[in-house]
Amino acid sequence: MFNEEYDIIVVGAGHAGSEAAAAAANMGSKTLLITMNLQNIAQMSCNPAMGGIAKGQIIKEIDALGGYSGIVTDYSAIQFKMLNKSKGPAVWSPRAQSDRMMFSQKWRELLEDTPSLDFYQDSVIGLIVDNKTIRGVVTQLGLKIKSKTVILTNGTFLNGLIHVGEKQFGGGRVGEKASFGITENLTSLGFVSGRMKTGTPPRVDGRTLNYNKMEEQPGDINPGKFSYLPSSPTLSKQRSCYVTYTNPITHDLLREGFDRSPMFNGRIKSVGPRYCPSVEDKISRFSEKERHQIFVEPEGWNTVEVYVNGFSTSLPEEVQYKALKSVPGFEDVKFFRPGYAIEYDYFPPTQLKHSLETKLVGGLFFAGQINGTTGYEEAASQGLMAGINASLKISNKNPFVLKRNEAYIGVLIDDLITKGTEEPYRMFTSRAEFRMLLRQDNADLRLTELSNNIGLASNDRLSIVLSKKKKTEHMMVFIKNLSIKPEQINDILIKKGSSPISQSMKLFKLFSRPQIAFSDISSIESVSNYIIENSVKSEIIEQVEIQVKYSGYIDKESSNAEKLNALENISIPTNFDYSRLKCLSSEAKSKLDKIKPVSLSQASRISGVSPADISAMLVFMGR
Repeated sequence: MFNEEYDIIVVGAGHAGSEAAAAAANMGSKTLLITMNLQNIAQMSCNPAMGGIAKGQIIKEIDALGGYSGIVTDYSAIQFKMLNKSKGPAVWSPRAQSDRMMFSQKWRELLEDTPSLDFYQDSVIGLIVDNKTIRGVVTQLGLKIKSKTVILTNGTFLNGLIHVGEKQFGGGRVGEKASFGITENLTSLGFVSGRMKTGTPPRVDGRTLNYNKMEEQPGDINPGKFSYLPSSPTLSKQRSCYVTYTNPITHDLLREGFDRSPMFNGRIKSVGPRYCPSVEDKISRFSEKERHQIFVEPEGWNTVEVYVNGFSTSLPEEVQYKALKSVPGFEDVKFFRPGYAIEYDYFPPTQLKHSLETKLVGGLFFAGQINGTTGYEEAASQGLMAGINASLKISNKNPFVLKRNEAYIGVLIDDLITKGTEEPYRMFTSRAEFRMLLRQDNADLRLTELSNNIGLASNDRLSIVLSKKKKTEHMMVFIKNLSIKPEQINDILIKKGSSPISQSMKLFKLFSRPQIAFSDISSIESVSNYIIENSVKSEIIEQVEIQVKYSGYIDKESSNAEKLNALENISIPTNFDYSRLKCLSSEAKSKLDKIKPVSLSQASRISGVSPADISAMLVFMGR
């Protein structure tokens, strides 16, 4: 049945697997995507939304690199919001509510339209490994399928166990069976595994909710989108979300079931996400709070199903129901299904290289929740990078690794393989030391050319980016060179509470003032003429405004990034013997030997390795 050898087999078709399969096939690799259910490709297992703080930046980066998540989100969006718009552009983060069914459908359409990509519905139960090199997979039906590389994106399915109160049953998602065999296979090869947990809230019937008792949360008046491609759609109509709150009665009703909550009472021993806690955890950890936010999120255009964000729980279903009825607007609520907790196997990501290839088995890659991360966006970005690097490996090309100053994806992967994770890892803007450089607006300028060089981002996509870059640079030169007379600008300056000028001044300097926005200077005749003559679009204006307003911060971060890259360029041999450095601390030797950093920069980020240890290594290496 499968007589040929594939270049790449991707196991699992969630967000990581879908991006991995698309990237690999689009780079020309003969790819097979194996999943337990072809009807659930790229399913939104938890909330029906993409993006958010730092996560929106990741989706922008995926799109800039030639991935599909941004395009799919634009096609399936029912609401768009730019978060943190009142703050600086370093933390502006796009977020979209999606139509859950449209999202999965669009993903399948794009994948089926991808040449060199085959599909097969089965469960992978083992790997074929010879001489520490991957050779293929074994399926539940007993098929042995050969391949040069394998990407595992198993999500929450590896030995998955679902909990609702004191009831428990095997499963990777509610209504779907767990996957068995891979964990045992990997541990027999020397891999270390662990257990993690996560939870999901109940889904309810929107027809039974009283929205008059909630606060409406509409989308942006002028909604943006995720993909940089002009072909992806922008929303013309939107659905509102709503906010309501728990109260002391809700908390008391929930406490009645604490002894029967496996996520809370210790029956589940694994570690859960700190930044997306269950409602039980929130009430316990923040007992001084009288209320907690509940976000009421529609699941699509043409469904009454509603996602109750903020009410993740593993309590018995009757306790969930009773407590939720005490929340304003939920007095007459009917459940579609209760919330539940799930335990699953993961593999600490310190066992990976920067390419996401495992250190123990050549040609074997891990992406997504198998690496101890949480979130669609984190998974999708890892899948994309694994697909790229698996494709490069079979072509005997160097891996494609993004640096910490190049992308949030670079920060994510470096954090995972350098620091590991003892709880599900979630990306935040605060994790990036160069967030002024890694903005959501400039991901295409940062990454598309790099991706085009390795054969993923198309030439058409690159030409759009190069045009944007050229027009931005041209307008920056115009603003830096244009002199403005007092009579042209003083009325504007006084109106905006800024000091008037007594002699001509460069527009760049005036525009740099915090009180002055582009809309203020666009009325100046020479500026308005420039905009008309050069057909300047809003995205160019946005770039220029950010580069002018934050030039000092951008220059400083760029300088710091150069210093970091200097350490990145000092490589450490793969089998370096740290015991030779007598001045290293015992902890440093142990950690360095375990992680095996590839550069001095990576070594400096390992917990337990001090600046003194790095100095000693610099001296040893003759620097």
